[in-house]
Amino acid sequence: MAEFDDHKEEGALRTIGEVARATGIKTHVLRYWEQQFPSLKPLKRSGGRRYYRAEDVALVERIDRLVNKEGYTLKGAKAALRGVPDQQGAAQETTVSNGTEAASNFLPRLKAVRDDLRAALEAAV
Repeated sequence: MAEFDDHKEEGALRTIGEVARATGIKTHVLRYWEQQFPSLKPLKRSGGRRYYRAEDVALVERIDRLVNKEGYTLKGAKAALRGVPDQQGAAQETTVSNGTEAASNFLPRLKAVRDDLRAALEAAV
């Protein structure tokens, strides 16, 4: 959960700048995500100033986790949030659902490719 250092109550409305500082996500990324994820709709007051509710902040954190920590594409993250994985999202979910498992499966394959390349290089010399 985002740590706000603004002395407001837990459920208080937050500006986009406050959300950006608390989550480490730049404001232009938050605005872009608003366009890409229909469920992310902060309140807008006069002058277009955005106010994020607690549920908006929770959604931002979930999108951030899916995209930046679990490796989903935006399309895959949208599908995951809808609960209906598309083909790409489903494939990513199985490979990325457990980061250590994905990394442990990836490393042996990478080493095998390296060994094949070394063997091909030695054969060519």
